Amino acid sequence: MSRTRTKQETRGLTGGMDSFLRSMTLLREDVPNLSKYPFSIPALRDFETLDFHPQVTFFVGENGSGKSTLVEGIAVAAGFNAEGGSRNFNFATRRSESSLHKHLRLARGTRRPRTGYFLRAESFFNVATETENNETALAAFGNVSPHEMSHGEAFLTLVRERFSGNGLYVLDEPEAALSPQRQLSLLRSIHDLTRDACQFIISTHSPLLLAYPDARIYHLSEKGITEVAYEDTEHYALTRDFLLNREKYLRRLFED
Repeated sequence: MSRTRTKQETRGLTGGMDSFLRSMTLLREDVPNLSKYPFSIPALRDFETLDFHPQVTFFVGENGSGKSTLVEGIAVAAGFNAEGGSRNFNFATRRSESSLHKHLRLARGTRRPRTGYFLRAESFFNVATETENNETALAAFGNVSPHEMSHGEAFLTLVRERFSGNGLYVLDEPEAALSPQRQLSLLRSIHDLTRDACQFIISTHSPLLLAYPDARIYHLSEKGITEVAYEDTEHYALTRDFLLNREKYLRRLFED
């Protein structure tokens, strides 16, 4: 379990700025049945309190580890629409969010975000459709429907034109639509926004995004949730080892 940072430590990390979200706590006593989804996922059943980094927090893990479910729960608990969008988005194509948000308590800082957005790859199509019917949201895309852009182009346009300073941004696997080069572009945008008093909470599989300096990385697994260094993530280690030993990996992978 992570400890809560002191105010002095937090100021040191953010140049005097407090976090929008400092930590989250699972209210285990309020959960009716810890053996039912989503609490049947070990990582979501066993944690108590986790601290957020004042600028960038990552959640990583295998498919099914619960990272997207956790990030969705954080986003909904923070006031965002479950399928994505800003706090002004209120639509449901098909209700599929878990009940996790009902049992999360977010410890908020002294500041309040001026803006924010929940961006999730799997339901961005639905958000794009909703954007077409919202003049203010569409303006962020230059009054061009996101459906008229490639998936990756729409993602980056949203980040560059809609995201702004003093914002809270929750991203669920944003790399899904982005080439490696575009992932580096996203990293630069994240960096620029953190320098403008923004906070990011991100689930990802991308070793490129995970490389963001000084970010806090939580790994979700059957053993629970643990904080890890970048070099200790499987994403970094496997990618590095594969690139250095490509022929060996392919020979083992393809052998009968």
